[in-house]
Amino acid sequence: MSDDKTSPSPDNQEDSGFVPGDDFTARWTNYFRLALGRMTDDGERQWKKARDLRNEATDCARCEKHRDYLLNYSPIIRFMRQNINKLGGDLHSENIRCRRCDTRQSGGFEKSYGIILCANELRDQGHVEDTMAHEMIHAYDHLRFQVQWSGNLRHAACTEIRASALSGECRWIREFWTKGQYKVTQQFQECIRRRAVLSVANRPECKDDVQAAKVVNEVWDSCFSDTRPFDEVYR
Repeated sequence: MSDDKTSPSPDNQEDSGFVPGDDFTARWTNYFRLALGRMTDDGERQWKKARDLRNEATDCARCEKHRDYLLNYSPIIRFMRQNINKLGGDLHSENIRCRRCDTRQSGGFEKSYGIILCANELRDQGHVEDTMAHEMIHAYDHLRFQVQWSGNLRHAACTEIRASALSGECRWIREFWTKGQYKVTQQFQECIRRRAVLSVANRPECKDDVQAAKVVNEVWDSCFSDTRPFDEVYR
């Protein structure tokens, strides 16, 4: 049986700017090509994937260390965990898993799996804390409000609004350092809207970002003002 799959030609590899290989020369060639803008978007994706594969064990070990510390000592993580327990759920180190992710996201929640933390995308302990809090709010919403994860964009938009508002990921100082957002007024709300629209737009049942923005706007008032299980926005 013939195999139709072929490896990229040297010309295609050169066109992307990415040099395959894990030796010293390949690493530094790729580093300088990236720094000098001599890689295409596809070349940069190949470079990031190679880097993440090389650092997978180290990234996951660091992520697990942060996760375990936060489960024991972070006020927001402990609070969310307690409230999830009250609803019959239980999140712990066995179902909050650190993994290498191929998609460019920091984490995710799946009702039958638990929480995944994308170790190769998490910068530091603060980033891990924000991501855990975000996904734990999804877990809380799943138990408290019976979120319909498939086919109901309004449910998806609402839990994304709440997760971004309550996790702390949209606080001004984080947006300032990581996104270069300098606005003071309305920055918090704009961050939440931006994140919610992006998340809804990535769902297969959503047609485009126009529909995503429309759905977010429809549920905004009720979902943004709902701070349960907190009395108010915590961070």
